[in-house]
Amino acid sequence: MEYLTLPQTDLKVSKIALGCMRIADKSIEEVEELIKTALESGINFFDHADIYGGGKSEELFGEVLKRHPEYRKQMIIQTKCGIIPGKRYDFSKEHILKCVNESLERLHTDYVDILLLHRPDALCDPQEVAETFNELYEAGKVHYFGVSNHTPLQIELLKKYLKYPIIINQLQLSIVHSVMIDSGLNMNMKEAFAQDKDGGVLDYCRLNDITIQPWSSIQASWAEGTFIDHPNYQKLNDVMQQLAHKYQVTKPAIAIAWLLRHPAHMQPIVGTTSSQHLKETIKACDFTLTRQEWYDLYLASEKPLP
Repeated sequence: MEYLTLPQTDLKVSKIALGCMRIADKSIEEVEELIKTALESGINFFDHADIYGGGKSEELFGEVLKRHPEYRKQMIIQTKCGIIPGKRYDFSKEHILKCVNESLERLHTDYVDILLLHRPDALCDPQEVAETFNELYEAGKVHYFGVSNHTPLQIELLKKYLKYPIIINQLQLSIVHSVMIDSGLNMNMKEAFAQDKDGGVLDYCRLNDITIQPWSSIQASWAEGTFIDHPNYQKLNDVMQQLAHKYQVTKPAIAIAWLLRHPAHMQPIVGTTSSQHLKETIKACDFTLTRQEWYDLYLASEKPLP
């Protein structure tokens, strides 16, 4: 495993993070084995959200920490809040404080290293968020702050009032879902791929030392699921298979390597619940795609170059 120091922090983190969204359906023993495999493989970063499994994911993870309190010092734990499924997004002080306290209780820890605001709240009062962050930081409950799925201007509005830096923006990104890359490549063109749908978030994050954490890194869409071995993406899978054979890895490792090849120093979230798949996927850190191979994968997903 390779590591990077997150800009604006003193956190040395694994280049790949383990996403814990899907562990809710697993037994405590299965989660324990997954966490053990991650730590033994060099992964020290674990991504949660209060809504994953309705809180069950954090609860199971916390049970493992209860069994192995020595693990906590080896871990960087990140969680997210702000979504009330099917009802609203909520960045009110009352809701954020409630969510953090409940997450800490479920996780059996007295602090999280990073707290992210999960999806933009149309009724967000940035001054109220700043007050809330101050309270959480001073209480020692949260050490760093970030966002997920936010545009540059939404982040700038928060930064106007915050005492602490925004260090993370967690965004959907994969070879297939590469909207933030497409618009830059097709700048000033009339085609649909030229549409700027995110306010230039990729360049903004790079300019402001905000680490992008790609999520759904092997997903084509909610409807299609993964693009790995999907018939709608045969050309892409053919290229991935060729590269997997060359580097002696799996296709998911190629998909993660594509993200790691980007000079933005992103930290992909890998959401597998299989210890074996995790060990196979993190081999993405063992090699570097050539520039042509990166473009070969991009073009194989039916993206144009102007």
